[in-house]
Parts: sequence; C-alpha cells; structure tokens
Amino acid sequence: MNIYVGNLSFGTGDAELNALFAEFGEVSSAQAIVDRETGRSRGFGFVEMPDKTEAEAAIEALNGKDVDGRDLNVNQARPKADRGSREPSRNSGGGGGNRW
Repeated sequence: MNIYVGNLSFGTGDAELNALFAEFGEVSSAQAIVDRETGRSRGFGFVEMPDKTEAEAAIEALNGKDVDGRDLNVNQARPKADRGSREPSRNSGGGGGNRW
C-alpha cells in the first residue's frame, strides 16, 4: 500500500521516514520529497508497505502524531492525477486570429 505522509519536519529524510514506519512492519520504500532546485524538503513524502494490514496499522497510529514538533497527516495515497499533455490544445484560445 502506498501511504502519503504530510506535514513532515523539513529535517526529516528518507531514513527517518523509513524508521518511523518500520515499527509497524516491512517498508518497501520511503521517500521524503525534496525540491529539485534547492534540495530542501517539501514537507511531505511517501512510504510503500507491502502488507495492507501493517500499512493500515501504521496509518492509524501515525496520523495526527507529533513528530519533531509537527502533527503528521498520514493516509492512503491517492493515485497521481493525470495532468495531461503540457502542449496547448488547438481550442485553448490565445492565438490571435481575426477579431472584429
């Protein structure tokens, strides 16, 4: 199960995130998301746990828990929304033309 972890301390890295969830079972991966340009944490991350029961126990125990002075927001991650193509469509306007 893929788990979203929000409101992380900016000092929390992958290892700390992994250790936090490992108390509840096997962790396949743990990633604190960082800004590409600055390398600074963005304050959220994702944890993958293969066992659904262990993942649900971790969510239940850690959601709202104070870690490094911040109350975590922990829940099952939603699938990434399809943002579509970044190319403008032909009907998106903004393209000059004859305007009377």
